[in-house]
Amino acid sequence: MVKVFIYPINSLILADLVERFGHRPLSMMNQIREKVTNIGLDSPPINITSEDPKLGLKYAAIEVPAGVRGRMSLIGPLIEETEAAIIVENPPANFGCVGCNRTNELMKYLVRSKNVPILEVKYPESSEEARDFVSQIAEFLESLPKENSEESNKADKEKTAEEEDSK
Repeated sequence: MVKVFIYPINSLILADLVERFGHRPLSMMNQIREKVTNIGLDSPPINITSEDPKLGLKYAAIEVPAGVRGRMSLIGPLIEETEAAIIVENPPANFGCVGCNRTNELMKYLVRSKNVPILEVKYPESSEEARDFVSQIAEFLESLPKENSEESNKADKEKTAEEEDSK
């Protein structure tokens, strides 16, 4: 199982495709779920800790707008875990919009600089292009290794232990 970063980061379509091919999608939905279900947060619905703004500074300078740093505090850790990536170019807003083009450009730059396998596809505009789109993604996902890496196994064991502790 490979950890696949998806862009747009909140695309349910891409996340579903990645899961169907036996890999783990790295998506915004999982990061948000952790934030809103964490009992240790004192400020719902804001759901940030004092460490979150500092984490954003790891990925973007202080001069960068706060929204970019805030998004990067969630997205940056996903990029660090990335073992492969799917980037859809020119998606419409309803395909999975992050909401900030500067964040999008920074995110894609950081993913590309990781030197992991990346599939970059154009958003389809016809039925035929849609079939090709899904075929390209399927072919890419099938080319990725199915067995877990040591790092993935360790992370999955830690996550399982944390979930058991929270129950």
